[in-house]
Amino acid sequence: MTSERHHKPATPGAAFFEGIESGTDPLVLGEAADRAATLLVRGAHDSDDEGVAERVLRLAETEGLETLAELWSGSPADSLAGSLWRLYLLRAWVHTDPVGAAREFDAGQSTAQVARVVAGVADPPGPDELRRMVDEVLRGIAEREYADVLLRAAAFARVVAAGRAALPHPPDGPSTTDTARMLTLAEQLEHAGHLELRAALA
Repeated sequence: MTSERHHKPATPGAAFFEGIESGTDPLVLGEAADRAATLLVRGAHDSDDEGVAERVLRLAETEGLETLAELWSGSPADSLAGSLWRLYLLRAWVHTDPVGAAREFDAGQSTAQVARVVAGVADPPGPDELRRMVDEVLRGIAEREYADVLLRAAAFARVVAAGRAALPHPPDGPSTTDTARMLTLAEQLEHAGHLELRAALA
């Protein structure tokens, strides 16, 4: 992936990750992951293209979540690439299980009130409201400061974690491990957001 090929990084399309194939040397893939994340986040924010936010939002759909996983899932949480992967993963979960997400968010509101306000989910937080919120978060990569995007996503994950802890755990419900994972995700996104505020996220 060369800078010449992607001279318009703010408008990712179907070929955004062209040339990154499975079996690529891990070091090369890691460097490509970092470059792609930098181009996407920094380029999208600086773009005056009105359609870029929608293309950033749909990236997991146009490229496939598996492609994003191959590119970014191995990146540290405190990096642009790692934080992007966690944002797309969070959106994928909400869109896959919006009813469960709404139930868990609703259950966590009373014990994570500050995070609830930061997350900015409409009240009552139904499935449609959760999908709209998480889409707004992803569009924010192009429309707002990236730190705000990360901190809002972190707040949402924190409320969900609180909800998972508060709800009874039926056999088919979220386990203690699932709760801990969501809390870890919240903490990782929050840490990345604070790094971005200090211009230290790369």
